[in-house]
Amino acid sequence: MKQFRVDLWKEDEYTYAAAYGFRPNVMAFLHEEDDSTRRCMVMVPGGGYCMLAPHEGELPAMEYYKMGMNVFVLTYTNDITMSVPLKRQPMEDISRAVRLIRKHSAEYHIAADKLLVCGFSAGGHVCASLCTHFDDITDPDPDLNAISNRPDGAILCYPVITSGKYTHIYSMQALLGMEPDPEELEYFSLEKQVTPNTPPCFLWQTLEDDLVPVENIYLFAKALKDNGVPYAQYVFPKGGHGLSVASYEQFAGWQGGGYVCEQLGLALEHVKADTAVNLTPKRREELMQQFFAPKQETPAAEEAPNKHTPEELAKMFADVHSWLELSRIWLERFL
Repeated sequence: MKQFRVDLWKEDEYTYAAAYGFRPNVMAFLHEEDDSTRRCMVMVPGGGYCMLAPHEGELPAMEYYKMGMNVFVLTYTNDITMSVPLKRQPMEDISRAVRLIRKHSAEYHIAADKLLVCGFSAGGHVCASLCTHFDDITDPDPDLNAISNRPDGAILCYPVITSGKYTHIYSMQALLGMEPDPEELEYFSLEKQVTPNTPPCFLWQTLEDDLVPVENIYLFAKALKDNGVPYAQYVFPKGGHGLSVASYEQFAGWQGGGYVCEQLGLALEHVKADTAVNLTPKRREELMQQFFAPKQETPAAEEAPNKHTPEELAKMFADVHSWLELSRIWLERFL
């Protein structure tokens, strides 16, 4: 396996105020055993636009790598302080990633017309934003701007879709601020932005999701159907938010892919030093309690018992884990 990082923006191109030295990037995982031209998957972890979840990045990326694809994990702009609305920046990050990967498709041994994006939760919103608004995004690099940023397909895993009744409010607050412009809310309510040119989509979620209501994929699926866009939709009956690949490896305590937390770590250093941009005293206190307060030791007798072993959890959520194989079958229908 060949692994390397590519920063997406040059220093003078990236101006997000709460970056603290971070620059959006992709981590590549490429096959080296031969020069085969392969399908490509860009993995986009969630985290409410406040942080990125490692188990929704490299862990599912490796599943597609094992299917024979060359994969990239996108670390896009996020803001734990929720003090500088992200607006279009995450959408522009993924757009630049798609264009840059396509530019180097021969070097990366990928088929430029077989490039998919796969996003979880808020990462699903990033992917769906690109799928519905790719025509709106002009890249400042004229050479890259001449390359298509439209994905050939999208896999949306318990995605944030709507800014309406069934939204995940904290994602929208981090994206658009505490008092968002109504036009921006409409723009990023993605069930309203689907067109016949939206790429094919694979959608899945659990009925019991208590953070991002299942209505999000119902709304998006209806919009896809109304516009004649091919899609598959699966709703699994059990399981909460953030199940990712729901594998034994995950439930056994998989740890890795911490590079997606780079901006979080940099921001927290400024939170602690009280030098973060536009940080309100209330939000600073919340973050100090969440990340820096001494941990209270719980007596062993009061610790919550571990109800299920990794083996039991893997069996319990075997249906959810099947989304990977279902998505492989789906993408082979048209790619």
